[in-house]
Amino acid sequence: MKLLAPALLLGFLFLAGCGSPVAVLRHNVRYLELLRQPSPEWLPVPVEGVSAARLYDSWGDARDGGARHHEGIDIFAKRNTPVRSATAGVIEAKAERGLGGRTVFITGPGGYRHYYAHLEAWGEQAVGDWVEAGDVIGYVGNSGNAAGGPTHLHYGIYAPVGGAINPYPLLKAVPPPPPPPAPATPATIAEAG
Repeated sequence: MKLLAPALLLGFLFLAGCGSPVAVLRHNVRYLELLRQPSPEWLPVPVEGVSAARLYDSWGDARDGGARHHEGIDIFAKRNTPVRSATAGVIEAKAERGLGGRTVFITGPGGYRHYYAHLEAWGEQAVGDWVEAGDVIGYVGNSGNAAGGPTHLHYGIYAPVGGAINPYPLLKAVPPPPPPPAPATPATIAEAG
């Protein structure tokens, strides 16, 4: 009976779209804490060496002659430029997927799923592995329906409820200033001396 509650919770989290059962089992406490965190108010650009000033908001642009619309933004860079996780989280999926080619899904804070597509190659992590913000998860390419076109990362974010959201405003947002240093106390002064 003691195992029933955790099993039901894991099953609920999986059915609610909160990640793979492997990730939930491997990092259960850490994963639950991740889901309780608020979604970030800003994100670093996930392509090494690309500044927020170089981004173009391609969210909603027509694709396939207007049959669908772009649910993310494209970040252009040279082939094999490192792609870094924008958040801490769990690798939910690594797979070859039609339009996206080589892709990685990471479940991050608040259960938001971060989608990295058109990769040339994947990073070393396996499905279920924990990543920190800044970890290399792949390399820029043009796999999938981007074959033959310019190399870039397609970056998308999917909310736990409501589907795709535009990542552009989060990537362009100004990060908050670092917290001020803690005031000196007699104990810290003694340690420094």
